[in-house]
Amino acid sequence: MKKSVNSEHQEHHQKDLQKKLLKAQRLEITEHIIYEKLAVTARGKNKKILSDIAAMELDHYNFFKKLTKQDVHPNKFKIHFYYMLAKVLGINFGVKLMEHEEHLAQHMYVHIIQHVPSAQKIMEDEKNHEHQLIELLHEKKLDYIGSIVLGLNDALVELTGALAGLTLALQNTKLIAVVGLITGIAASLSMAASEYLSIKSEKNTKQNPFIAALYTGMAYIGTVIVLVMPYFLLSNPYAALPITLILGLCIIAIFTAYSSIIKQDSFWKRFAEMALISLSVAAISFVIGILIRTFIGIEV
Repeated sequence: MKKSVNSEHQEHHQKDLQKKLLKAQRLEITEHIIYEKLAVTARGKNKKILSDIAAMELDHYNFFKKLTKQDVHPNKFKIHFYYMLAKVLGINFGVKLMEHEEHLAQHMYVHIIQHVPSAQKIMEDEKNHEHQLIELLHEKKLDYIGSIVLGLNDALVELTGALAGLTLALQNTKLIAVVGLITGIAASLSMAASEYLSIKSEKNTKQNPFIAALYTGMAYIGTVIVLVMPYFLLSNPYAALPITLILGLCIIAIFTAYSSIIKQDSFWKRFAEMALISLSVAAISFVIGILIRTFIGIEV
């Protein structure tokens, strides 16, 4: 009886291990195809790096295939999803998000290694060599991420503050929207000009001052349009203001998520910092709006 229980336990354990091996095998062949597809469209150094990683993932797949003695089909949805993500938001973003997901599956690899010690090399490849190759990937657009941050930060801080102040001072949505939009457009041109002159004055930089200015201005004006939109759509300024603040927080969350994946930073720390600054300026401006309306007596 005891022997039978042990046999059942061993069989269950073997099935569980086989299931994990097949899952790891499918992960490796899926990532091999993604890297291979990205390598086809990449150029220069990036093409070689992606091809090297694709070859490494194929080696990992073949290693697991020898253990499972089975072929597995790749995850087609995942292939299309990460490929499109990389094409739209950049190779660095797509690849690093994919690697982040792989880190979440590391407990599976740890379990496999306990029973298949030779799988340790797979873990070392994933952690060391593959990570080093990913860090070598370079996209020109990432050289200008600082310019995008500058435009977003300034627009969020200045416009949320200005709109909060105007809400109390003017109390007319259409007028607030027009004043906010004019202010935002003027500020975006000013920021773009400042970024152009700043980059041009730097001697040791690969950035094109015109492109840096364009990124800054586009990030600024795009943020302005989103923040001002509720005032064009609603008639009650006190209903428009909280929606604007929520939209501001959404912009902060989206960009923070993007940059935290690219730079491997803490999402919550950066998000809390940007959100606190924007909301604090909005609160101060709101109070200033009350004071202006009370003591100057503006009526619209």
